[in-house]
Amino acid sequence: MEIFKQALLKPGPPESFALQVVQEAIKPQKQTKLAQDENQLLENILRKLLQELVSCAVQSGEKIMQYGQSIDDEEAIQSQIPRLLDIVLYLCEKEHVEGGMIFQLLEDLTEMSTMRNCKDIFAYIESKQDILGKQELFARGKLVMLRTCNQLLRRLSKANDVVFCGRILMFLAHFFPLSERSAVNIKGVFNTSNETKYEKDAPEGISIDFNFYKTFWSLQEHFCNPASISLAPTKWQKFTSNLMVVLNTFEAQPLSDEEGNANNLEEEAATFSIKYLTSSKLMGLELKDPSFRRHILVQCLILFDYLKAPGKNDKDLPSDSMKEEIKSCEERVKKLLEMTPPKGKEFLHNIEHILEREKNWVWWKRDGCPPFERQPIEKKAVQDGAKKRRPRWRMGNKELSQLWKWADQNPNALTDPQRARTPAVSEYWKPLAEDMDLSAGIEAEYHHKNNRVYCWKGLRFAARQDLDGFSRFTEYGIEGVVPMELLPSDVRSKYQAKPSDRSKRAKKEETKGAAQQAEENQIATPASEIDGEGTRVDLEASAAPMDTDVTATTPTADENQKQSSDTDAGQEAGQSEADAEAEAGMIDGETDAEVDLDAVG
Repeated sequence: MEIFKQALLKPGPPESFALQVVQEAIKPQKQTKLAQDENQLLENILRKLLQELVSCAVQSGEKIMQYGQSIDDEEAIQSQIPRLLDIVLYLCEKEHVEGGMIFQLLEDLTEMSTMRNCKDIFAYIESKQDILGKQELFARGKLVMLRTCNQLLRRLSKANDVVFCGRILMFLAHFFPLSERSAVNIKGVFNTSNETKYEKDAPEGISIDFNFYKTFWSLQEHFCNPASISLAPTKWQKFTSNLMVVLNTFEAQPLSDEEGNANNLEEEAATFSIKYLTSSKLMGLELKDPSFRRHILVQCLILFDYLKAPGKNDKDLPSDSMKEEIKSCEERVKKLLEMTPPKGKEFLHNIEHILEREKNWVWWKRDGCPPFERQPIEKKAVQDGAKKRRPRWRMGNKELSQLWKWADQNPNALTDPQRARTPAVSEYWKPLAEDMDLSAGIEAEYHHKNNRVYCWKGLRFAARQDLDGFSRFTEYGIEGVVPMELLPSDVRSKYQAKPSDRSKRAKKEETKGAAQQAEENQIATPASEIDGEGTRVDLEASAAPMDTDVTATTPTADENQKQSSDTDAGQEAGQSEADAEAEAGMIDGETDAEVDLDAVG
């Protein structure tokens, strides 16, 4: 211990002699790092030394953090206790000793000191916040530091030591990460012990309505525990009736701009108290104070915001009638805040912005407080002139090479039934069919048809496996591709009510082709009939001379020969003329219905 006492008087920074002092006092097995039993021995020595220094400071009547401080030959000598803490902090930072040793000494120091000296000790802690917050020290001493700060908060008065309590809370907020669960009220428990006490019986000589006084301050019972309002309807009715009385009074007694400017808000902030002054004698003055009105009205908005907070269970949500009452009361409160001078509109805008941001923290707590911190990515410095070679893969890239290697080691990979395969069309479209079912009640924004990748894959499957469904895409969109057997009857009728454009076009072409065929048949039928009649006429014409010869006088042999030759010639000439006329009629598209029998004869 004497070695450390002498080291406290040495000039210079601690890094120049701290490790050497430890080696002389402990004589460790290793030169730079102590073992567990050596750390325990050193901690006991330092705690005993710290206790002696505090005792000497108290006996001398000096402040603890200033004990041993002097000025010699124009050189300031640091006080002994901060000097000791600096030496231990350096040893912990360089990991020569156990990292939690400095936190243990600080806890002992605060427990041995009065509240007046604790302010100086805490000022030292704030000055070393960056070093104490390093990861190697924070992991070892965070619980000890939290216990130390909580003990200080219990010893302080929340009414008289407001600034010191705020310093401790601000230190904890910076020292611990944002997602530290010990600093988050996960369950949302309210501090019901913070009661606002007010007079229950009317004093003598009071000049205000005492019933209004009790009604006004009874609102604090509901502000203290908002959860009780949503659970008990009778308490909600009582709260709304009392709130209406207060709001009516505020509206009946509006504040002027002169009254608003008469209160200096900057001076009021310097003398701010966290507890209300509830004396009945001050009620008349408090009603004329704009900042007092703002405190009460902002409490109302915070309560309404809690009742409407998202993420609650169905049983915790307010009823429809309660929601309407909250909305009407909230509008009245905001209107009063806007009317309260000075700068009522700006004040209301800032409060609304704060409450809107508060919703993000509500969701964060409801999700279990996931961590925000992300470790920085360390970029490896590339040496000058050195080029990073690209790896060469057997199949061209890393993914294909790994897949090829995996297949080589597993010969049955391609035949494995668990292997990824192309699903059937009916199986693939089941999610979209469920979305189209109105009885399922799925909202439109969550339908699978909004997923472009899903629709694109489905169209590829339908083009390969279901051409009938794929053809309905042009008329009905992606929902028309879904197989009909997957759809309910009411939805299926929508897509089967009218034929598609392709079927309409096919029927139209079929009708047109039948009409053309009927017209061609009508044109071809008269021509055939005329051909048949022409043949019959030719036969009659050829038979006519024979009938006349029979009835006439029988000719001679020479006459018969001449007559037969003339008849054959006339028949050939008539036949050639008739054939020529018929051929000409077919070319012109017209057929002569009557044939000249004289020409044939």
